[in-house]
Amino acid sequence: MSITTTVHLNFRDSARPALEFYQSVFGGHLVAFTNADAQQVQHPADADRISWGEVRAANGFHVMAYDVREEQAYDAGDRAFFVSVRGEDAGEITTYWKGLSDGATVIEDLGPAGWTPLYGMLRDRFGVTWVLDVAVAYNAG
Repeated sequence: MSITTTVHLNFRDSARPALEFYQSVFGGHLVAFTNADAQQVQHPADADRISWGEVRAANGFHVMAYDVREEQAYDAGDRAFFVSVRGEDAGEITTYWKGLSDGATVIEDLGPAGWTPLYGMLRDRFGVTWVLDVAVAYNAG
């Protein structure tokens, strides 16, 4: 079993152009999955916002990004990034979730999401926001 940690950047309406820019600089493959793709539109303004996106290059560059939803406050200086932990084994991700949950504030409980069978977000007792999920093959763009 193995996991990866990746910087997860947070935007409001600029995740796609940011990912396109990083791809132009570092190369690699860009994936951008909207809230509409995930069937998780809670506010009309969120439909075309990126729910999950990434650029991954053969040279080792990897960054993830999304657009903060309408109902959530957004300040580029507040929660500008998450630490993302991805793995292929749901049991392993669940174990890490349980460990990080000690003293944490759960933002989104660990459970199914539109792009993965298991996803959760929490702010640990030190104020760091973590997102954990199970990696799956994915072709939206």
